[in-house]
Amino acid sequence: KGKGPKGKKITLKIAKNSIRISFDGGRRLDLSKMGITTFPKCILKLADVDELDLSRNMLKKIPNTIENFQKLRWLDLHSNQLEELPKTIGTLENLFYLNVANNKLTIKNLPEELTLLKNLRFLNLGLNCLESIPTTLGALKELKELGLFDNFLTAIPKSVKRLPKLEKLNTERNPFSDAIKKEEPTDPIKRIETLYLVQEKDLCCSCLQTCQEERGKMKKFINAIPSPSKKLSFPLLLTPNSTAIDNQEQWRLK
Repeated sequence: KGKGPKGKKITLKIAKNSIRISFDGGRRLDLSKMGITTFPKCILKLADVDELDLSRNMLKKIPNTIENFQKLRWLDLHSNQLEELPKTIGTLENLFYLNVANNKLTIKNLPEELTLLKNLRFLNLGLNCLESIPTTLGALKELKELGLFDNFLTAIPKSVKRLPKLEKLNTERNPFSDAIKKEEPTDPIKRIETLYLVQEKDLCCSCLQTCQEERGKMKKFINAIPSPSKKLSFPLLLTPNSTAIDNQEQWRLK
């Protein structure tokens, strides 16, 4: 049994009182932020829950008995001290959400059985100690979001990049090589490499005529925009000049 705040043990009664109903009607066991250092064995009697939240604790290990939670669809283990995941995690066939961010996971202790989670949609491996990603993660064909940020990655396997349903891939703050960075898509706004400015006398007749026509269209458009009233009103400021100057430093701070 793990210990919570003030040395209080996580009992079956406490665990039962921590069950909530999720937005879709599922049963969620929320034991987050309770100072738990070891996996509470008593919650094995509540293995029929749909969601399990053990995030923001001090867990170093998840036991193989996690396989008892066969109905589990949502598992949150982020912000613990986990150095490994059990191989039996691959038996949770209904799991679609897995968050193990902000732990101490390495590539050696990332079980290959993760690839058995065929229904997984969201996987967060950010803020760990991963130096590489197994190519076998490319077997997670249903994956939509993958977090790999704040690791020690130098490359992303093509099998992962080409996942058919992947919508979001967060790889920020990894020591990628320059070659990898060049492969990243460029923001369309930044694609202009050179801007040339010339005088009218340097343009040919046809180019000059085209520019003049476009300039005329732009002037018509600007003139069509209604101008604001010249008289400015300050209904909420009795003395706009003095009050604004006195308080502008406070505004800047805000």
